[in-house]
Amino acid sequence: MKRLSLCLSFAWSLPLCAQVPSQLFDVVRVIDGDTIHIERDGKLEKLRLLSVDTEEKISNFSGGSASKPATVFGEECALWAQEFFDALAKDGEPARVGLAFPGGLEKRGGFGRLLCHVILPDGRDFNLLLVELGKSPYFDKYGADEICHEAFVAAEENARKQQLGIWNPATNRPETPGAPAARRPYGRLLPWWQARSDAIDVFRKRNREDPGHVIDAAWPASLEAGARTSAKGEEVEVFGEISRFFDEDGGDWTILFHASDPERALRVRIGAEHRPAFAELELARFQEEYRQNYVYVRGKLTESKRGFSLRCKDPAAWHVGGPEPVMPPEPVGAGAGR
Repeated sequence: MKRLSLCLSFAWSLPLCAQVPSQLFDVVRVIDGDTIHIERDGKLEKLRLLSVDTEEKISNFSGGSASKPATVFGEECALWAQEFFDALAKDGEPARVGLAFPGGLEKRGGFGRLLCHVILPDGRDFNLLLVELGKSPYFDKYGADEICHEAFVAAEENARKQQLGIWNPATNRPETPGAPAARRPYGRLLPWWQARSDAIDVFRKRNREDPGHVIDAAWPASLEAGARTSAKGEEVEVFGEISRFFDEDGGDWTILFHASDPERALRVRIGAEHRPAFAELELARFQEEYRQNYVYVRGKLTESKRGFSLRCKDPAAWHVGGPEPVMPPEPVGAGAGR
């Protein structure tokens, strides 16, 4: 299990996940608790902080979803983050921060945002600080943190024990009885994220051992490695999440996978004559919340101007990427996961 039960009492006592940064960049804008804009090399960079997911703010947000609603606490967290970085500004100059990347490799997620840890001038990890203070859960929906996983586990456990922020039963409860208030369903989210993280852990291990045959659909460099392997006549296994389905002219079926670069995404093509055999797989269920979303598909990869493609005839080429979430039998209180 990723979320270990650790009994620690600390405020700033966790070991730092990064050294004091050697290079600092100006903070240009704080969007909310986990999205910050900086200036780097004369360009605006939009950052998406890894391993955290603060609640959505109400202003300029159209309601959200049941699993990620806009909340009062989300608004408060955004204001807190703005004030936090304002306080780091000195002598009329903007606040400055460093960046850290897992394995030292820069990657981008949705909307072209740079996936990173923000490191404060004194060496503290701002991502970790958000979890320490209960501003965010440890967000391992996209895998365990590759810089300081154990510190995030301990920080969340401690914040829950102290009922800080999102773990306080009073958070997001309306002051006026009967008044509406959105609350995020952490009791269901945490086991869902855990199941996804378990699937990613197994994939990462397999990919490290055989990067030419076990491929990550999200990253073009991994797909390129798979295409080189397939060019030798060998099949590969691709791991990823299904994004969309398309009915093609003539009855063929295209399954588009999530990708960091939409222009180089993977498309799995199933011929019209083979489609009936895939009905029992119920591939659409892999897009549902609170289900295991990761799948493997086996075949030969090819690269073209549209990205990467794989033709599939046999449903046996697909299998589930990891365990299903184990959900609580009934709703639990905020301190245990709301």
